[in-house]
Amino acid sequence: MASDSLLTQLKELDIAELEFNSIGVWPLPVRIIVLVVVFVAVLGAGYYFHISNKKAELDSLRQKEVSLKKTFEGKAFEAANLDAYRAQVTEVEKSFGALLSQLPSDTEVPGLLEDITEIGYGSSLDIQSITLEPEIPSDFYVELPIKIATLGGYHDFGTFVSGIAGLPRIVTLHDYSIVAGEEGRPLLFEITAKTYRYKGEGE
Repeated sequence: MASDSLLTQLKELDIAELEFNSIGVWPLPVRIIVLVVVFVAVLGAGYYFHISNKKAELDSLRQKEVSLKKTFEGKAFEAANLDAYRAQVTEVEKSFGALLSQLPSDTEVPGLLEDITEIGYGSSLDIQSITLEPEIPSDFYVELPIKIATLGGYHDFGTFVSGIAGLPRIVTLHDYSIVAGEEGRPLLFEITAKTYRYKGEGE
């Protein structure tokens, strides 16, 4: 019966007659509808301005938690393998020291030139010239190119290259050329040898 009365009031209601200033005397069904609409609007605004921000913050914290877990797992793995890492560092330092010993210092370059000359003569080559080129600096080392011109035969050149490769210091060979002379004359063999020295802190 009460619902029938409310429906009857709603049917007889003329919205044009409603004034905001007299909201207190509006029919009960209208006031209930207005309260429901206001309540829903307040809930929606509260969710939009407060809960949605908290949800975004929660999502951000969850992502941060995943990242922190991965970081923790990595640190835990490193801590568990600390002794192995220390052993590897020691081994790398030894290897690095061995490599550095193969890089000549400035004072050892004349000795290297003497070694190249001896290998050339020992290979039955006629050394025409050994010329030091300008140094080429890199991040951790300095490259020292040495241009070599010799006269001899093919087998002599092979013996010479093998001798250079057997030196205790690092020497690489680049840009070779072989030019045939007149018949019966030896071949002209030109090659660039590159050695390296460790770059000091002051350079």
